[in-house]
Amino acid sequence: MKLKKKKTRPFRQRFATILQCITKPRKAHSLPDKPFESIAILAKERFGDSIMLTPLIKCLRRAYPELSIIIITFNQIIFDFFSADTNVTAVYHTKKNIARYYHMIFTKKFDLLFNPKDHPSTNFLIQSMLIHARYKIGLLNTFHEGLYDQLISLAPDTHESVKNLALMSVINSTAHHNNCKPYLPPMPVSSDTTAFLNTLAPGRYLGINISAGHGGGHRTLRQWSELIESFPNETFVIFSSPQDFEEKRTLEQQHTNILPSPSTGNLYEVGEIVKRLKCLITPDTSLVHVASCSNTPLIGLYRNSLTDHNQFGPLSTLKEVMVSPTPDVVDIDSKTVTDAVRNMLKNLS
Repeated sequence: MKLKKKKTRPFRQRFATILQCITKPRKAHSLPDKPFESIAILAKERFGDSIMLTPLIKCLRRAYPELSIIIITFNQIIFDFFSADTNVTAVYHTKKNIARYYHMIFTKKFDLLFNPKDHPSTNFLIQSMLIHARYKIGLLNTFHEGLYDQLISLAPDTHESVKNLALMSVINSTAHHNNCKPYLPPMPVSSDTTAFLNTLAPGRYLGINISAGHGGGHRTLRQWSELIESFPNETFVIFSSPQDFEEKRTLEQQHTNILPSPSTGNLYEVGEIVKRLKCLITPDTSLVHVASCSNTPLIGLYRNSLTDHNQFGPLSTLKEVMVSPTPDVVDIDSKTVTDAVRNMLKNLS
């Protein structure tokens, strides 16, 4: 992943510089006094980013009940995520059904366009240039200058949800967004998951997510086993991505204090299980933000990266963030994790 970033970052920067040279610079101008009728929002490509965009969507819907909120996505999983959101007017995939996308996006003129990325992204910059909007807003970055009417300046490593909500201060300084918390759009729940949920008494189980969204995010099965064995009087539920499902089953077979759970079909199903937990222990993945949606107590395991635990830290009221001394969460001391779980259980009791 790091090698890929090193290769792509200079290209993106050069591409942004070319756009700055060949396009007429957009100049800041006052927003119209009349109510906004439409906004196009470019959605990032990961689940965690999408969950962190929902507080803004909720605030926009609350402040402008008639606003047309259009979400532009770049992959299928995020298209499906926002297609289930009743706060959203319509969702479009930039790489699927091109005729529909061209007709419904490029032939329209929106009141606002918002790019939530704080760094140059080739796809996001292309769409920012092609989509017609009276007012284009982005986050402050040297490579965004001249391409947007206004760039929002925030402190380094500002939390992702705060970055998105900063748009409200630009378009409506009187809007209150204290109660705009992240949420999961409702999606279908399978019969297997429904049956499993019926067995879960709220607040009785500890959750462990063994999967990771990036390199350096995995702990070993031995480390997870040691943690489970340290709490023989607790019952655990194990979460995993499809790629790690066999490891999940291995843990369930090895420990009698694990409640076997079915494979989940979407993030909403995961959230329905997470909201019933006493606490969730997870590396830095989308499950951190899934827990935030239901304010489930959380212990987050993060790599030694200031950006990771500042910009994408948990929003749950009761939480503990544990940071590895290295770029790999496997190096977080097992005793330290066990102690953190013990302290969390003490606080919960």
